[in-house]
Amino acid sequence: MAPGLLDLVHLTTWAVCAVIKLPQLVAVLRAGSAWGLSVSSLLLELAGLLVFLRYHIYYGYPLETYLEFPVVIAQDVILLGCIMHFSGKVRRACFYALVYWVGWYMITLQKWIIDLAMNLCTLVSAASRLVQLQHLWETKDAREASALTWGMSVYASAARIITTLMTTNDYAVLIRFIVMLILNIWVTATVLHYRKIKKTD
Repeated sequence: MAPGLLDLVHLTTWAVCAVIKLPQLVAVLRAGSAWGLSVSSLLLELAGLLVFLRYHIYYGYPLETYLEFPVVIAQDVILLGCIMHFSGKVRRACFYALVYWVGWYMITLQKWIIDLAMNLCTLVSAASRLVQLQHLWETKDAREASALTWGMSVYASAARIITTLMTTNDYAVLIRFIVMLILNIWVTATVLHYRKIKKTD
């Protein structure tokens, strides 16, 4: 792939990820509730993103291969704060922040720990999508779930498969993006399915 095309994929991924959670955040704020969203899913996603970011920093990967993750993490934290606020669980958010902060430092104590964390990160990130799917299936309601956010996640995963192959060629990272692509497509399709059912009712 030509360097110019690789740069374009990086730039479009950053642009998408800069606003990836905004449609979801707007939907939650507009509704004044987080119905249809799973707190467990968001917590798992946040854990996976933090491990993934730490792994890239630890191994000194090029900044352009993970630049979007701090922005997505910040958006997840804001979204989680809104969800905790609307569900009356603000104090619990402080506990989660402490756990994530301690984990951020503990996973780099030994090389084998960060490597294991990265491999588990794929499972944790996949679990976040499966928990969201289960929540959608149980509630049969995608009112506050943003199809645009999930669609942007599909693009970001697909783009990162390309950039990973062209830059780091790290198989643990590549496998994670392939798994996330498949699950992001599934969640997007489920959200659209329940939106279609709701419109026909």
